[in-house]
Amino acid sequence: MPFFIRLTDCRTLLAMLCCVGILSGCSGSVAGHDEAVRGIRGDDAVSKKAPADFAADQINNDAFAGTYVDDGWLKSFNDAELDKLAAEALADNPGIKISKAQVDQAEAKSRQAGAALKPAVNLGGGFSDRNHSALTDIAAGVINVSWEPDVWGRVGAGVASAKEMARASKQDYRFARMSLVATVANSWFLAIESKLQHQFAGEVKAIKEKNYELVQARFKVGRVDKHEVALAKSEVAKAEEAEVHAKSALEDSARSLELLLGRYPSAELEITDKLKAVPPPFPAGIPSEIMERRPDLVAAENRVAAAFQKEKEAKLLHLPSFRFSLGLGANSLNNSIAGLAAGVFAPLYTGGAIEAEVEQATAVQKEAINAYAQAALNAFKEVESALAAEEYLAEREKYMQEEVKDKHEAYTLMMAQYKVGKISLVDTLTVQTQWVDAQISLIDLKTLRLSNRIKLHLALGGSFE
Repeated sequence: MPFFIRLTDCRTLLAMLCCVGILSGCSGSVAGHDEAVRGIRGDDAVSKKAPADFAADQINNDAFAGTYVDDGWLKSFNDAELDKLAAEALADNPGIKISKAQVDQAEAKSRQAGAALKPAVNLGGGFSDRNHSALTDIAAGVINVSWEPDVWGRVGAGVASAKEMARASKQDYRFARMSLVATVANSWFLAIESKLQHQFAGEVKAIKEKNYELVQARFKVGRVDKHEVALAKSEVAKAEEAEVHAKSALEDSARSLELLLGRYPSAELEITDKLKAVPPPFPAGIPSEIMERRPDLVAAENRVAAAFQKEKEAKLLHLPSFRFSLGLGANSLNNSIAGLAAGVFAPLYTGGAIEAEVEQATAVQKEAINAYAQAALNAFKEVESALAAEEYLAEREKYMQEEVKDKHEAYTLMMAQYKVGKISLVDTLTVQTQWVDAQISLIDLKTLRLSNRIKLHLALGGSFE
């Protein structure tokens, strides 16, 4: 159905389009990322205060010195079962799926904010029943185009803020993946430790039972008093309780790991009974690289940029905004429908609402800057602590191995003396307890070294992939 627009409407439309073109050319510029994060890159920034090398490198004779960090740290443990568990957790863990959904939400919000920079096109229609034989019913359709040119860059600042938040969400997701794999690895090693402790508890119980049989035999021939029989029997009960406790810890650790994997916590996970050796040292890089490597610090930087853009957006609320609308259509009477509108909206008095919004945005920006500084300092602390612990734990394990060996030898010698009646059962049990405690501590130390290595990888920001 053809329709025609009057000449006066054409002139109005032409004038409006010229005005739109002029305003489009005057659109305000939006600050880039580097400008938005200058608050954390000045002379007083945390990165400028960081030393050239990690202080803990001096403790362990530069064993970790280097200018780069190796990725793929999960493979360094040479544990095929751990690789499978990590892959399963990344695929099925509900928490990581929540994090991915949050990324999708942030990206959708970013696209939603970006739509404000583009014209909106709407289709409308109507029908009027005149309800009289002499009058003709009217049907009409119209296309409406509306647009708010971003003259001052206010809308663009809001879009830039949304994009920075979407980037921060992506980095949060990356860090969540790294943290999940680190937690799975740590839980796997703890589960192995629990199994080893349970096995050792069974060995100790068997030793206690043999001791009890020995004491009973010695009592029958009158070589010991009855109180030694009672003491030996109580040691068996103590060992049985320790074995039950160790079994409970093993099942609990298995359930915790199954929960990370997204499985039902049934404690049916097959767990090996051998801890892997700690991998060789690797380069730790330099402190300033953490700012670019660690996803949580990159996310904090993105939030600083987002807060900067939000503050700029709030400050531009004082300036007027321009809006244009064009409607074209026709009706069943072969008449044209044309509507042209342009408006200017400037805030004159808002009761202090705009000023309050600016103050709030400024405070949020300050919070984001200080949150970044705090996160950076915590990251440095995590690396320094883990680097230092690498050396200390290795030394402790070496001494603990010697202690276990010596105390086991002392226990063996004292048992031989007890069998010939040279010492009492109490003396023997004292040394036996010391050996048992030392062996338990040694197993724990081996796990601590593996756990600390995982912490170091996570602290340095090295990827497991």
